[in-house]
Amino acid sequence: MGRDAYARAILGKDLFAQLGNTRVLLVGAGGIGCELLKTLLLTGFGHITILDLDTIDLSNLNRQFLFRKKDVKQPKALVAADTAGSFNPACTIEPIHADIFEPRFDLAWFSGFDIVLNALDNMAARLHVNRMCIAANVPLVESGTAGYMGQVQPIVKDRTECFACLPKDTPKTFPVCTIRSTPSTPVHCIVWAKTYLFSKLFGESEDDDAEFAEALKNGENPTEIAELRVEAAAFSAIRSSLSSPNAPSLVFDKIYNADINRLLGMEDMWKSRTPPVPLDYTAIRARSFVLPERKKPGTVKTTNASTNSKALVNKTVNGLKNGKREANGSPDSASGLKDRKELSLEDNVELFASSVQRLAARQASTSQPLSFDKDDDDALDFVTATANLRAICYGIPTKTRWEVKEMAGNIIPAIATTNAMISGMIVLQALHLLKKAYHLIRSVYVRKKPHSPLGTSTMVPPNPYCAICKDVYVPFPCNPEIAILGDVLRAVGVAKAEDEDDDDDEDMNRTENEKELREAYVYEGNRLLFEPEMGENAKKTLAYMGVTWGKSLIVTDYEGKVVNLVLVLLPLPPDQGDIKPFVVPAQLPPLPSRVLPPVPSEPLTPAKSLKRSAPEDEGEVDDTRAIKRIRTEGGAVKAPTGKETNFREENGVLILDDDEDDNVIQLD
Repeated sequence: MGRDAYARAILGKDLFAQLGNTRVLLVGAGGIGCELLKTLLLTGFGHITILDLDTIDLSNLNRQFLFRKKDVKQPKALVAADTAGSFNPACTIEPIHADIFEPRFDLAWFSGFDIVLNALDNMAARLHVNRMCIAANVPLVESGTAGYMGQVQPIVKDRTECFACLPKDTPKTFPVCTIRSTPSTPVHCIVWAKTYLFSKLFGESEDDDAEFAEALKNGENPTEIAELRVEAAAFSAIRSSLSSPNAPSLVFDKIYNADINRLLGMEDMWKSRTPPVPLDYTAIRARSFVLPERKKPGTVKTTNASTNSKALVNKTVNGLKNGKREANGSPDSASGLKDRKELSLEDNVELFASSVQRLAARQASTSQPLSFDKDDDDALDFVTATANLRAICYGIPTKTRWEVKEMAGNIIPAIATTNAMISGMIVLQALHLLKKAYHLIRSVYVRKKPHSPLGTSTMVPPNPYCAICKDVYVPFPCNPEIAILGDVLRAVGVAKAEDEDDDDDEDMNRTENEKELREAYVYEGNRLLFEPEMGENAKKTLAYMGVTWGKSLIVTDYEGKVVNLVLVLLPLPPDQGDIKPFVVPAQLPPLPSRVLPPVPSEPLTPAKSLKRSAPEDEGEVDDTRAIKRIRTEGGAVKAPTGKETNFREENGVLILDDDEDDNVIQLD
């Protein structure tokens, strides 16, 4: 009996033979990806391409069974393919260690697969693969797990909802002053260390003036903002001294002594808050520092006030009592792995000094800014130490290195059994899609219900307002180095922008080859490249504006009457050479009319009311242009809410410049 006898008997001769010729793209080689690769091989799929950018971390080994300790730091895709290849020697596995966003993975590349299976763990990559599969008209099976729960969603263009059909939740945010001046929870300290301090010292230098001006405009405390300006200005001098041997003490004295003392001078800030205490770098390293007691607002007697006061008085962290190590508080006394050990005040200072020196040396050797990565030991050590030291200043419980990694990296606890169940459901839905049995496909949910752990729902038609799956996608071969945006637009029926140099060509702008040209906005992603009132970009090449192969030009109708035309940029065919700027399809597909969101109905006037209703406005307000300009990250179009909210992004964290919300955060 052959190794494929059971699969052949269950699937049937015809379907089993089809699987041998099916080309599968598996995106992701992590928890779900390992299980899914195994299941695909044992089911009988013959050609699998597995792509992943990540490398193997020690924390992966408990659930990603294709990896061993010897594989740590190696590319996941390559090791997974090598380990699993013996499961089915008849299958051809092509591993790719790369980023799915690279231009070479374009529309033509996606079109070469019969089905795409997502095993990803971040929103941006999921949205990108969803968009490319819709554009290439290739079926996709989306999936995800969170602890004991999981979900599988089959996606077919024009038949089911795509991943972007439902707007994703807006990330929760923190006000600037909470992060910078008045933290109250461990996550506040971790966000400060990851998004602010790490970037200030080792990331790209940024101008804070615009940020502070926006914060003032949104009503944040002017006194606090003034202090933050002083604090930010001092970082430029500190950053220039990072290569010196005393860099750790310079950084420490500024952020945990000078800045804390400056904040303490703002007495009004601490009328209703427990003030922080400054730390002394030299005294801590000499083991002579005693953690001062904190004075609660409105009290005379000093107490160590915090949400975890007893823990900080009797056990500051792992064997330190008021800054002094007790007999049983040696670093070796902690049980469990190093990452799970609670760090004392002294441990955090030593980790801080070491990580600053390591990161400074790396930055000096490459002359390039660094960015935080949860799998970068140096970066994680720095964030762990700096967040814990800030927590000690403010009387906040500290976290272990593992807990910091979970929070800073937004790690959701993963369970191998859930991953295995979800991988099986993915393959079942993939089989339905390959047979084109669309009436059988279902969204499947794994739930924490002992009596009914699996739930299903029938597929929902596409959202008529979705800005991804309702668009019309057209492959557009071109040479971005010589293709002019204005020429491209007129070739696809869009009038050039009006500017002073083109006044003589105004008639040609409106009619080309006796064909009426329409006005439109043009985007690349969320970036506006062109609008009828902005003519300068019409004369620029696509490459000059950063639009290259693998990217798309989104042409949005000025009047909002038809859906978007998306030009997906591809290399020119070999027979066209590089001299021709672009090749227009022989016939562009027609653009269906856009379905606008329904206008909310007005509440009914109470029956007993004798008041006359106010006269209606003579003019109608047209919101379609505002709607056209709003392109959310997920692709779904949202109507304006009438309330302006100002967000900014720092290393994957959205921060809201407003004082209203004090306890929410979304990490990348």
